[in-house]
Parts: sequence; C-alpha cells; structure tokens
Amino acid sequence: MSNMKSLYLAATNLTRRQVIADVALVLGGLGLASVEASGATTEEISHAAESIHDETVFKATRKRVYEALTDAKQFHQVTQLSAAMKSGMAPGNVPAEIKNEAGGAFSLFGGYISGRNIELVPNERIVQAWRVGNWGPGIYSIARFGLAEQGAETKIVFDHTGFPKGDAEHLAEGWRINYWEPLAKFLAQP
Repeated sequence: MSNMKSLYLAATNLTRRQVIADVALVLGGLGLASVEASGATTEEISHAAESIHDETVFKATRKRVYEALTDAKQFHQVTQLSAAMKSGMAPGNVPAEIKNEAGGAFSLFGGYISGRNIELVPNERIVQAWRVGNWGPGIYSIARFGLAEQGAETKIVFDHTGFPKGDAEHLAEGWRINYWEPLAKFLAQP
C-alpha cells in the first residue's frame, strides 16, 4: 500500500501537504452538504466584543451612592446636573422613573435610557438590562455597578457589556458626563 501511495505522489507530483489539504476539502464539502440538507445554521463566536470598565470614587457612603442610583427622585436630581440635560438632548421636565426592585423597569433622561433592574443588592451591587432609545428593538446591554467601601468614600466598579459594536467610545463618554460627573456633584451637596 505504501508503494502505491509513493507512486501516486510521484506520478501526480503532489506533496504530502497538498494531498492532506485535498482530502480535507473533500471531507469538508461532504460535511457542508449534510448541513445544507438538514437546514443551515450559522454560529459565530465574537472575540472582538467591546466593553467598558471604569472605577470611580465618590465622597459618600455606599448607602448614599446606592440610593442616588436607585431612587427615582434622587436620580432625577442627578440628571438635572448632567450634560444631556444642559445640552437639551433629553427633556428636562420628565422625571426619572425607577422601580426599585429586581425586575423593575426604569426610564431615565426623558426616556432616552430605559431598561430593567436585573439584580439589586442594597449598598453593594446594581445590575441592569440597559438600552439607549435609538438602538434597534430588543437590543439590551448589561450595566453592572459594584459598590466598594473605601473608608468614608465609595468606589463604583462599573462594567458595561453587550452593546452594539462601535458604540463603546460614545457610551464611555456618556457615562462620564451624564452619570459620574453629575453624581459627584449631587453627592457633594449637603
């Protein structure tokens, strides 16, 4: 058998690598034909997903920071200090709506931001299904706020994932000017 293989390789002037590649193509074609016959499915694993990670320290207790992010009246005051409200991007008279419970809906910045609270652990963690109003129907990302005590201050360890590709830079800037900066101003008030 090995003599025949040697003769075949010599006769066709193919390298061993070319023969293996040809066999792989034939077998791959057979596999592809069976997928097409059974109903095509596509599967994709992204290794280039964008995400945002931020760590910001606030001069307030974890309880105060948590309440400012989950209480509709307090968060409405935060939004009034945001760049979105100052620029006229969001209607200033529409109050924030936040159902302070797991599964509860929220609507912020005049409805421009909306979603649901997935997990609420008082003074420790907030996890939200979060979306921007101009995203396609059914598109939600995950925003996670971890609250870590640092003496008399609180560090928010923030991660935002699952948003549409290409939005990272815009969203990171939005978090800074519409959440972190106005939240710091709000928390500095007596």
